[in-house]
Parts: sequence; structure tokens; C-alpha cells
Amino acid sequence: MVAVKVVASPDAVRFVQERGGTLFVWVDVARCCTGPLTFLQASTDSPRAKHAFRQMEGQPFDVLLDTGGRRGPDEIHVDVSRWPRRRVRAYWNGCAYALP
Repeated sequence: MVAVKVVASPDAVRFVQERGGTLFVWVDVARCCTGPLTFLQASTDSPRAKHAFRQMEGQPFDVLLDTGGRRGPDEIHVDVSRWPRRRVRAYWNGCAYALP
């Protein structure tokens, strides 16, 4: 098991629990003029692509994390976006992206 602190809003906890109680979180690397940017993607449904998920311990819901071989964040912040549709969002140490 991986030890990463999850900071989830009450709305995010309800959202994940109402959809089965498991949150999948994985990295998505985008190229930019400053170099690669690492974003976290999150879903209550398993992504179709192959990932090396590892279960995290001590959360209000099950979290499966794939850091893509990177050192993981100290914290994953989880919230629910309401526009354009309700969906769960995850942030690397509270930020929208992490530099490698």
C-alpha cells in the first residue's frame, strides 16, 4: 500500500461513495513550451488504458493510484467540479499540475 494523504471535500466523499466507493487516480503528461507538465486524472470508473494502480491506505474511500513511475505527491486533493458536468477532480499537492 502507498502512504499518500488524501484531502477530500465532503462533496467529493459523497460523490465517490455514491458511485461505488473507489477512486482511480493516474498521471497524464502534457507537453508544453516549458517542458512536460504532469496532471492528475481521476474517475470513479476504471480507465480503459493499462495502469499500474497501487492501493492507498487510510482513506474515506478506496483510492487506486498510478504515478506513472514518478515519486508520488505528498497529498492528493479531491473535489467535485460542477461545470460543464459533475465529475471528480484530483490535484497533485493541491496544485493543478506538477513539474517533473
